[in-house]
Amino acid sequence: MTKDRRITVAVLMGGVSSEREVSLHSGQGVVNALRAAGFEVIPCVLDTADISCLDASGADVAFIALHGEFGEDGRIQALLEEAAIPYIGSGPRASADALDKLITKHKFLAAGVPTAPFLVFDHAPDAAETKSVFDKLGPRVVVKPVAQGSSIGVSIVSRDGFADAAEDAIRFDGRIIIEPFIKGREFTVGVIGDEALPIIELKPHRDFFDYTAKYQYGETDYIVNPDLPAGVAENITKAALDAFHCLACRDLARIDIMIDEAGDCFVLEANTIPGFTETSLVPMAAKAVGCDFPQLCRRLVEMALEHCTAASSPGSAD
Repeated sequence: MTKDRRITVAVLMGGVSSEREVSLHSGQGVVNALRAAGFEVIPCVLDTADISCLDASGADVAFIALHGEFGEDGRIQALLEEAAIPYIGSGPRASADALDKLITKHKFLAAGVPTAPFLVFDHAPDAAETKSVFDKLGPRVVVKPVAQGSSIGVSIVSRDGFADAAEDAIRFDGRIIIEPFIKGREFTVGVIGDEALPIIELKPHRDFFDYTAKYQYGETDYIVNPDLPAGVAENITKAALDAFHCLACRDLARIDIMIDEAGDCFVLEANTIPGFTETSLVPMAAKAVGCDFPQLCRRLVEMALEHCTAASSPGSAD
């Protein structure tokens, strides 16, 4: 790469997951931001699980704006590494681990990251198993597919609605994870590089921060740097960074956290390719510290190229 030409960035969007439409919005937002930041940009809308669109693109770096399957599960990261194309975000293993909520839970527990108790099933629980779920986890539970994002397939139910919720969630990947419902306040923390961005509190106008609350305008209020009791903000930020590190994430993630009525902290999950429009949460938090959307996208591209340079330098580890 020479200094007399602009860096070319391929923005990968669309894809094959249930989050395709969200990804298209993220991708277009990134395309616009990178052009504003001075890059040559190639929009690459993927319709299958491959990166053939990059074969003749001449891209210097890939900006992954794919969510869920073939975006956050490590497969596209592995293909980009095989093709020696630098890319933004975490590597294949960290991406796969963060998308799989069961692996994430076990890593949190091993690292001492606070998280809620849970049960896992690879089938719809029968009557006896259902009784055990509510005996162990309480009168209301959260039912989730193990490997989905954007709250797709997630329900908060009592025992009456549990069977339908389990059937709905299990159809996504054949596994469900069940946690107790935590009554309290919900927060998210973006991490860029190794630095936590300002905390954002989420106040959905619905029962919880579901797909509609995430993506329909006006369904959620967002409060940057919310008013919190002494020490709580520090606990949230520490939990977010601990989660980021224990999953071996790189450069970019968004960590979702609940604080219950007693003030205890519970990390819900890590998103390695969070939403990326100007109104998405990580750009919102970055803007609060003076980093606008084009600057944020530029920084992520620069970090991807720095990793590539470091990996190719003499004496670097394999």
